[in-house]
Amino acid sequence: IHGGGMDLKFPHHECEIAQNKAAKGQDPVKYWMHANMLELNGARMSKSTGNYINPAELLSGKNDIMSKGYSPSVVRFFMMQASYKSVLDLTDDGLLAAEKGFNRLMEALKIVSNLKTSNSSSISISEWKQQCYDAMNDDFNTPILIAKLFDAVKFINQVNEGNATISKDDLELLKETLELFSFEILGLQ
Repeated sequence: IHGGGMDLKFPHHECEIAQNKAAKGQDPVKYWMHANMLELNGARMSKSTGNYINPAELLSGKNDIMSKGYSPSVVRFFMMQASYKSVLDLTDDGLLAAEKGFNRLMEALKIVSNLKTSNSSSISISEWKQQCYDAMNDDFNTPILIAKLFDAVKFINQVNEGNATISKDDLELLKETLELFSFEILGLQ
């Protein structure tokens, strides 16, 4: 896999392909992932225009743009809420909303192990799990995956409040799948 910005597709990446084919007789990589541009408060992020924030400033809060610093997991969660092919507008409001969502997801992950089980489940956990995989197999569709994770959060809260049921086997499958997609696939911590 080779990644880069869409602005590098031509001529930079096409030149890499040509150079590799000339030197080695093959493509340099099997998959290309071209991400779209990053904006800051509605304008293209660019050092030359002064409209930029570096990662250390974003994480520490030592800047004049954001109200505070954000954890790396919150920033990552924020970025995963948009397709890699979409323009992403980095804003304080967007990061604050992502932080709330991230905290909701982490809270659900804490309570999932303590849910009371029943003889049956109100929903099909195996279908939900497949929908998570389908989202990732649909061109790395992290916005849909995150929506599916929040479907699980809603269900966990319903079970926790006694408004839904889950079997012991489904609880284990739910927990494993939620942890897999949250921690391994999305890389949250």
